[in-house]
Amino acid sequence: MTSEPLARVTSLKVKLGVLVAASVTVASAVATLGSAGGVPVWLSIPVTILLALAVTQLLAVGMTSPLRQMTAAAGRMATGDYAVRVTETSSDEVGELARAFNTMARDLATVDRQRRELVANVSHELRTPLAALCALLENLVDGVAPRDPNSLTTALDQAERLSRLVDDLLDLARVDAGHAPLLPEPVPLRPLLDDAVAEARMLGRTVTYDVRVTPKDLEVRADPARLLQLVANLLDNASRHSPAGGTVAVTATRACDRYTVEVSDQGPGVAPRDRDRVFEPFGTLRAPDGGGGTGLGLAIARWVTDLHGGTIRFVDPEPGHPGARVCVTLPLAPPDRPLLQEDPVPTASPLPSPPEVVPVTVPAPGLLDGVFGSFWPDRGVPARVALLLAAVATGVLAALALPFHDLGLGTFLVLLAAGTVVLAASRRRREPFTLACAGLCVLLAATSMLRDADWIIVLCLLAGTALCLCGVTAGRTVPGFVLAGVAWPLAGLRGLPWLGRTLGRLTGFGHSAAVVRTLVWSALGLIVFGALFASADALLAEWSSALLPDLTWGSAVVRTFVAVAVGGMVLAAAYLALNPPRVEPDWSAPRPVAHRFEWLAPVLVVNAVFAAFLVAQAAVVFGGHDYLQRTTGLTYAAYVHQGFGQLTIATALTLLVIWAAARKVPRDTPADRLWLRASLGLLCVQTLVVVASALHRMDLYQEAYGFTQLRLLVDVFEGWLGLLVLAVVAAGVVLRAGWLPRFALFSGVVALLALAAINPDAWIAQQNLDRYADTGKVDWTYLRSLSDDAVPVLADVPEAQSRCALANRGAAADGRWEWNLGRARAADDLPGPTLTPHEIATLCPDS
Repeated sequence: MTSEPLARVTSLKVKLGVLVAASVTVASAVATLGSAGGVPVWLSIPVTILLALAVTQLLAVGMTSPLRQMTAAAGRMATGDYAVRVTETSSDEVGELARAFNTMARDLATVDRQRRELVANVSHELRTPLAALCALLENLVDGVAPRDPNSLTTALDQAERLSRLVDDLLDLARVDAGHAPLLPEPVPLRPLLDDAVAEARMLGRTVTYDVRVTPKDLEVRADPARLLQLVANLLDNASRHSPAGGTVAVTATRACDRYTVEVSDQGPGVAPRDRDRVFEPFGTLRAPDGGGGTGLGLAIARWVTDLHGGTIRFVDPEPGHPGARVCVTLPLAPPDRPLLQEDPVPTASPLPSPPEVVPVTVPAPGLLDGVFGSFWPDRGVPARVALLLAAVATGVLAALALPFHDLGLGTFLVLLAAGTVVLAASRRRREPFTLACAGLCVLLAATSMLRDADWIIVLCLLAGTALCLCGVTAGRTVPGFVLAGVAWPLAGLRGLPWLGRTLGRLTGFGHSAAVVRTLVWSALGLIVFGALFASADALLAEWSSALLPDLTWGSAVVRTFVAVAVGGMVLAAAYLALNPPRVEPDWSAPRPVAHRFEWLAPVLVVNAVFAAFLVAQAAVVFGGHDYLQRTTGLTYAAYVHQGFGQLTIATALTLLVIWAAARKVPRDTPADRLWLRASLGLLCVQTLVVVASALHRMDLYQEAYGFTQLRLLVDVFEGWLGLLVLAVVAAGVVLRAGWLPRFALFSGVVALLALAAINPDAWIAQQNLDRYADTGKVDWTYLRSLSDDAVPVLADVPEAQSRCALANRGAAADGRWEWNLGRARAADDLPGPTLTPHEIATLCPDS
């Protein structure tokens, strides 16, 4: 049974039509189902694309693999390996091409074998007379043998044997190349046979010849020279193998539009197993006396027969008559276009022959190998059924825990299950870097259960995703981190061949129908009998409602989409971990600049700009706020707010400048290294001052205008940039920076975890309340928008302030999947008081 669903379709066009129709139908059905079920577009589109690709992969299995196999086989055949074969399972044009390719491969293997045998046999046949002739001539030169006519006759015999061999080879070459055209003319057959017998008698063999022609005046149309050559070769072969005093019989008869020439002898005959081989070049059998011809006579006879459009074969001798009997059947008139066969030699195994080459089926290169190339080879990743089932189980868990629920325990369990699947699939799961990433990912995922602030949870989940991808791909550089992120969505495409192998293994080696029937009947049994017993027993109904979600048409559709989306993403990440791409190729070392000023001048210019900024900061510090307002017309609060964003960008750009300059700086001499440390070190020191200035500006701005989530996040980001600058300084001291990218990755994640650990919404609320106590200024509207993480802080204030901060805030009704520590701690202080908009505006004015 073939694994190709469309293998029996006999037309490639029809296959493509079915493929397109099935993919479009599935995509339309899924999109319609999602729209009817209220699935959001951001979820519906990727799931639709994923299922359409899955259907395409399922139906397209094996459609183009013979073409890729032929490409690989042609490459191997170009190196001389003719034992390769391609699969022939399909019935369409590609399958026909595969069968034709295999036929060609077999023919080329036969031709190659014959070529090698021909070279070996010609070398052997030439070596014997040449060795004998050289030995005789050496004896004559050395005086060992007498210089009499007998010695010269022997030498002449060997030279004539060489001449005959060369002539026969030339004849074969002309016929094989099509350079031996027929020149047919009327030929009386009896005189031609008598001439052939006369030539045979000149060989001096002690045999007699018996020639019979019926009718006696039989005349045919043939090339007389070729026909004479054919008969002469047959007579030479028969007389050589006949015993002394034997008889060689030659008979010619006519039958309708054809005539037959038979030559028989009284020798040992030809065994049936050898009757095809003797017509091959050098396929001759040794004569009883040990002598032999060139081994080409019967091959020439075979090709002359083919030129005339006839056949030649050995047949059984007449009963009671030993010997060999060769029968040549020719048309009375040869065809106008002679049948020149490209390979007239039969394919029977010669004796002796080399061992038969066992054909080897060439595995087809992956369809996507040409797309991803060496960046992401398939590496023959084996099927992993357990991995597929684990991804499906994670998708089912997500369908139960995520839809219609707030972030909480269910989210953490889904993330934990997904991370476990990816880590189990990872080839690097025992490496310290991967294990460290896994541990940090668990902490980042836990924020969904410990904090209620969506913004910090989203940042932690994004950071955890990036960290997971870097961990399974072992990225070491910033480009490697970026490639790891790009590889995750591409894994859904790159992993399709592996998914096909896994599904083939899952279906039980050809028992897919039985597996499907089993799943269908099991599901029907569970639904039917479960519904009956649940309706009959109230306790069982309660258990069922507690375990199973409340399914309606809309909720079932949404949950299905979530299951497919999450399962697909987990499976793609698992394949990425199982077969990671080469995100860290052998980057070529950048060529340093030829002159020092090429890198030093730009760095000094940037240093000068930084110095000018620092001078301006010093002027503000020493001149005071009055000097600032007199010079710029800005208050100090407006001044610090105006420049904070630019300073943050400048810090980030400084790191980019340092990276670019360090790549181009030559480090061959002590002077080069000194200039590198001095110029970039000065830039780093000034950057640290800029970082401190930016943080100071943000602190003053927050004191003036209040604390917010964005301002806190920017503070942390600026502080992280300052930490990176310090790391750059350390790397510049030792002139080794390979550890910097991973340090930046881990330090950024740790900074984010620290931010989550301080409960940022609660910290922001406390800072704003402290500012209110000091200045009487507060933004109650903003405080009411904070998450439940801030509720314990907002409730621990005087009642008047608490009413303003918690007005109209309701208590969360979390289910078992939604438990969250932040909302659980806020439940004791909620719900807050209910106030009308007028009461809020009157009692809680923003200031």
